[in-house]
Amino acid sequence: MVNDLKLEVLPSGEFADPLLFVIMDGVGLYRGRAEGYAGNAFEQARTPNLDRLFKEAPVFLKLAAHGRAVGLPTDGDMGNSEVGHNTLGAGRVFEQGAKLVNGAIKTGTLFNSRVWKDLVDQVQSGNGVFHLLGLVSDGNVHSHINHLFALIERLKDEGVKRVRVHVLADGRDVEPVSFHRYIAQLEDVLRQVNQNPAMDYSVASGGGRMEITMDRYNADWSMVQRGWETHVLGRGRSFRSCSEAIETLRAEHPEIIDQDIPPFVIVDSEGNPLGPINDRDSVVLFNFRGDRAIEISRALTEVQFTEFDRGRLPEIIFAGLMEYDGDLHIPPRFLVEPPAIDRTLSEYLVNNGVSQLAVAETQKFGHVTYFWNGNNSKQFDPAMEDWVEIPSDNVPFDQRPEMKAREVCEVIEDALEEGSYRFIRVNFANGDMVGHTGSLDASIAAMEVVDDCIGRLERAVDRAGGMMVVTADHGNLDMMLEVEKETLTVKIDSSGRPVKKTSHTLSPVPWILVGRGAENFHKNEQVSRPGLGNVAATLMLLLGFEAPDDYLPPLITYP
Repeated sequence: MVNDLKLEVLPSGEFADPLLFVIMDGVGLYRGRAEGYAGNAFEQARTPNLDRLFKEAPVFLKLAAHGRAVGLPTDGDMGNSEVGHNTLGAGRVFEQGAKLVNGAIKTGTLFNSRVWKDLVDQVQSGNGVFHLLGLVSDGNVHSHINHLFALIERLKDEGVKRVRVHVLADGRDVEPVSFHRYIAQLEDVLRQVNQNPAMDYSVASGGGRMEITMDRYNADWSMVQRGWETHVLGRGRSFRSCSEAIETLRAEHPEIIDQDIPPFVIVDSEGNPLGPINDRDSVVLFNFRGDRAIEISRALTEVQFTEFDRGRLPEIIFAGLMEYDGDLHIPPRFLVEPPAIDRTLSEYLVNNGVSQLAVAETQKFGHVTYFWNGNNSKQFDPAMEDWVEIPSDNVPFDQRPEMKAREVCEVIEDALEEGSYRFIRVNFANGDMVGHTGSLDASIAAMEVVDDCIGRLERAVDRAGGMMVVTADHGNLDMMLEVEKETLTVKIDSSGRPVKKTSHTLSPVPWILVGRGAENFHKNEQVSRPGLGNVAATLMLLLGFEAPDDYLPPLITYP
């Protein structure tokens, strides 16, 4: 054990043993539990357990889970699961992906890096093509379109003659049907570059983020394979332009939203794909968030690769906008250094004799392990930590809104009964994953399943004589319909229907403390703007430790 990770033990008191920490992923408090808004799945769900806890729990708070509270550039930026779990586990607020990239572009450090120079030299010396692959929107969760524009502008200034953009449609972190607007902006930028007859910049391929390329946690490698065939091999349904592809595919599938757009390839007048990835090309994945970037990065860089048959592996230089897995070093080359998150809560706890269990289903397993641990995919001490992953079903989430919540719940119940762990953390993925589908009815059902699990876990904690904290990492299913910014009235589309909201929200999230001895703790009035960054110190306090000086102060006090 590392001596400088030893914590000061608080004077004797009734501290938690065990302590259960529950994250209801994607469950925010839109205007509290708003009246008069028809899109709040939380409000419309039957949630007797949470309703009671909101009224009766010894401590109930609302926490900021977006913007600067989680290291994002402005308070207009919605939170997400990555930065939320980073902040929950770190006890401090670190500058996160978008903010780091903005700074690297503004200062020019991105373009002065050895990696960028190698990427440019590769195509200029070998007459190759520079490919830009990523999510095209301003959602600012996985990517931002301004970063793409900055890369294009720099490539133009450096005299790179041929650039191909492989576009992924969002529809989750922005309005569900908005891809055409981003593509119109992109095509306008490309047209301006192409006014120079020596330049040849164009869109080469695309598709919805839930159809191709952006799988995570090894849940569905067939998505990545479809992306490989589309972007790398140039195989798929062909169109003469990206706008034509979007218009045609939407006409054929009027029910789909952007995230589900089928893959497509852009071809020239002779039917040849404009942008397959070939030897001597350079490729940049301009997403900054890691979880949905790791698998395609592996496919583009690993020589020994068995997840699917790639057909061919082009000899390229590939770089991520950021390093997506700092422990496994995926990808080997990247353009912006990730936040250096050290001394997380879990690392402190294992160095102070606290046994831990982390549980989630596949869709959020990396969040309670990798992101929680400061972008570290390994346990700090395997003898003190157990991680349990419940495999997610490969079924659309709105068709099975219960997901694996009950199976996750059972693992926690058994662990509490056995008494083997002092600190247990768990993520229920339903609120976020079902919320992203845009289905209000399914999200209501998802919320009801989560509430049922909260009740079961509260009873299990009571039997174990411990305490339970319930919170969330950001909002999502609390707003299933878009609203006008000024009036907060529901947006209506051209056909007179409410506009679905599939993205995260700016809502605060609940924080509840219950269990034996919880009544001895009280709100810390010195914390003026409570947020996710205050949670780690709070959990330390509940376990009987004083938090390090540079941690944000705890949410509660103990006499």
